Amino acid sequence: MNQYQDEPQPKRSRRLIWIGAVVALALLLGGGGGFAAWKLDWFSGNGEAVSFGKTTPPPATQKAEPSAPPTPAQPSGDPDVLMPTGPKSDFKQTTKLDDGTVIAKTRLAGAKSGFEGDVWVWAPKEYDDPKYAKSGFPVLIALPGGNGFPANYWSDRSLGLQKAISEGVKAGTSLPFIVIMPVLNPDNKFYYDGSDIPGQAKMGTWIAEDVPDFTKANFRTYKSRDGWAFMGSSSGAFVGMKTVLQHPDKFKAVIASGGELVPDSPLWKGHQAEMDANNPEKLAKKLIDAKGPEVYINFQIGTKESGKGGMTKFQQQFGQGPVKITIRDIQNGEHNGWHYVRGMKEGSLEWISRVLKGPKPDGA
Repeated sequence: MNQYQDEPQPKRSRRLIWIGAVVALALLLGGGGGFAAWKLDWFSGNGEAVSFGKTTPPPATQKAEPSAPPTPAQPSGDPDVLMPTGPKSDFKQTTKLDDGTVIAKTRLAGAKSGFEGDVWVWAPKEYDDPKYAKSGFPVLIALPGGNGFPANYWSDRSLGLQKAISEGVKAGTSLPFIVIMPVLNPDNKFYYDGSDIPGQAKMGTWIAEDVPDFTKANFRTYKSRDGWAFMGSSSGAFVGMKTVLQHPDKFKAVIASGGELVPDSPLWKGHQAEMDANNPEKLAKKLIDAKGPEVYINFQIGTKESGKGGMTKFQQQFGQGPVKITIRDIQNGEHNGWHYVRGMKEGSLEWISRVLKGPKPDGA
């Protein structure tokens, strides 16, 4: 099923951003061949072990016995803060940004989904600032378009997502988000719509349960949904929006760029009831009928791509009661990650930063 019946769009468009990102990376490294790539890794530290939250202060109180283990540090002020629950994952650097922050990767075996896949992470400079050592940070789960496998293209620094957040923090227009970038699908054969399709890998549980549990295990976050959101493009936008509508008790907002509005995986055949349970239209109506909780959806659409008609229709039908919907036009924008990041810099990051809560320095 096509996502916009009034504006046909080839299925292969869902792969567009992924292909573009791969090509860009190939051009970046291809000029010097394999040796250039090897030199880049060698001098940048790619492949080295990474730890986050290195400046967590020692606990304020110690047991009387010198050899006794220290009491773990406790969050201060906000009871919503959740300190890392563990166990810690093993991270390896994949990219270093100009400000010294790094993107790192680990392998996650999902305890609830049974699916095992790669996850990339990035934490802003503020995360290692001692004055925020006992504060939680908001989480932005970034989902790619296409199949989102075997890589998540938001981990490619050339798209500028992490840089946009850092610049927004300096400008006072963005919260210092932790960015979590999991693979979206178990393979490149089909689209799984970020859902638990009967007989298939439980990608809905992977996204909604295992990835957040992993984040809580490794980072200072929030217990409430006020610190949890998605951003995604194309098929990743659909999954992010669907998950927010499906789990409004866990997630509060989503930036959905150039995305689909209904499930359309061929794997749904013969499973209409399960597909309906993952349909944003039906989920939005259910949430409206239940009168909450409130969720926030910010559609982004380039003026040079199709799809705004479907978004406008969705907003007219379901943008009521607890479902808050806005649409951002990206002037001269096309269906690609670079333009979606531009839209975030032009306003969507500020929008989602007003919806979520940010870290508070110690004593504030």
